[in-house]
Amino acid sequence: MSIPAPAIASFQPPRRTLMGPGPSDVPQRILDAMARPTIGHLDPAFTTMMEETKTLLRYAFQTENKLTFPVSGPGSVGMESCFVNLVEPGDKVIVCVNGVFGGRMVENVKRTGGVPVIVEDAWGAPVDPAKVEAAFAANPDAKIFAFVHAETSTGALSDAAALAAIARRHGALTIMDCVTSLGGVPVLIDEWGIDAAYSGSQKCLSCTPGISPVTFGERAIAKVKARKTPVQSWFMDLNLVLGYWSGEGKRTYHHTAPINPLYGLHEALVMLAEEGLENAWARHRSMHEKLRDGLEAMGIQFVVDEAARLPQLNSVYIPDGVDDAAARTRLINEFNLEIGAGLGVLAGKIWRIGLMGYSAKQENVDYCLKAVKAVMG
Repeated sequence: MSIPAPAIASFQPPRRTLMGPGPSDVPQRILDAMARPTIGHLDPAFTTMMEETKTLLRYAFQTENKLTFPVSGPGSVGMESCFVNLVEPGDKVIVCVNGVFGGRMVENVKRTGGVPVIVEDAWGAPVDPAKVEAAFAANPDAKIFAFVHAETSTGALSDAAALAAIARRHGALTIMDCVTSLGGVPVLIDEWGIDAAYSGSQKCLSCTPGISPVTFGERAIAKVKARKTPVQSWFMDLNLVLGYWSGEGKRTYHHTAPINPLYGLHEALVMLAEEGLENAWARHRSMHEKLRDGLEAMGIQFVVDEAARLPQLNSVYIPDGVDDAAARTRLINEFNLEIGAGLGVLAGKIWRIGLMGYSAKQENVDYCLKAVKAVMG
């Protein structure tokens, strides 16, 4: 095969301001960390960094779980890791669906041979604890309960503490999606009694996409060890992955970890620890309030009621007379600004404006408000 003509040169991406549902802006400090020399994934220096990453992730998740580590893959792989390890064929799983990502949980249950019991709420509303209680009353044999803490398709934040408490009373394990919430709002794994959770590197942690932090508690580990059937995924089987990620000392080869991206995640978590979780949560809240005030001054209305509104993912109705695709195209072409479109039943009806991680700062809020006002004119 001949070389394409004209010759393909190195890719030079445009410099955007990322204010969509993810990825978020990545600070230069993290990009610099990822550019450091590549070493082997079994190198003693790298394994030292692995242990530090696990410690930092425990802080981010607010947990003492020993089995807390980054999965080599995006948040969707973290999601699958939870379901393929914890759900066996025939297990009944109560799944809350109030947006796109709850629906993906249902698909995971089906593909692992589980039996999904769906608890539905309107898109834009949080999960209703009363409906969850009713689902457990009707299905006392349910073994697992799954819900999305921060629904990225709508910007709705559910009451994780209340939901997990219901599951615990009924003897079920809880799987929580905190892809968009980790680092942006409180995620308190131990305090809430969450048995398994997964997140992503590219949202409020402001790292590049491709890594999924996960955490598993003792009850979840016991369920994995007591399985009567093999985990259907070789790559995500915790019994195998743990040979590489667990403990200090000798590690067994499982797969070649994404070495440089893990440098980036390590740096992102160091930055989160330097800022402090409470300060990070307060910054996201403050920037949301400034964005909210500016959008509402333009007559733009929010999808989610204020009490359940996620600060880092702001879903708003597209004003009457504004063409969705045309406006977002102008934002990209004229302002180098990315915001998100609606998904599913909200496609063409809403915009999703992200204030995640490094993107949650005053200059981004000001720039976004200026640009949105311009494309509405």
